[in-house]
Amino acid sequence: MPSARRPAAWRHANIGRLLNNAVRRFEARVLDLMAASGHAETRIAHVNLTRNLDIEGTRLTELARRASMSKQAMGELVDQCAAFGLVRRTIDPDDRRARLIVFTAAGLAWLDAFRAAVDAAENEMRAELGPKTMSEIANGLMAYGAKFDTLKHAADSQDA
Repeated sequence: MPSARRPAAWRHANIGRLLNNAVRRFEARVLDLMAASGHAETRIAHVNLTRNLDIEGTRLTELARRASMSKQAMGELVDQCAAFGLVRRTIDPDDRRARLIVFTAAGLAWLDAFRAAVDAAENEMRAELGPKTMSEIANGLMAYGAKFDTLKHAADSQDA
């Protein structure tokens, strides 16, 4: 049992904490850039929907699985983003009983702004850390998280 007197430095310096801090900083910057470009309506929670939504549409159950969320929680995000005019529900052409969540035209414009904000935040990070460090970080994270890339897996199965 850990002693209250033992230093708990590991809690502040473990890789999970460091990655989380970096993600929080990066995502906060992206949201700042989105707000500056006229898209202040969304929060980071909404990105759990948009980053997992295929351009051609995705079923709610798949969105929830990709985001590691309950269907109910994802449904709330869909409702919120639908209220913003970013997504809509439509009939799945492969199964008329099912619904797809798809980007609206405004949602696709939002996605373009999001891409620009991510690119700008990455460029700022590259300027701060240097191109070599940035490349090493990106390559390492791609290798480490490859099997968890749900969009890559979806693209691979569609290409097959």
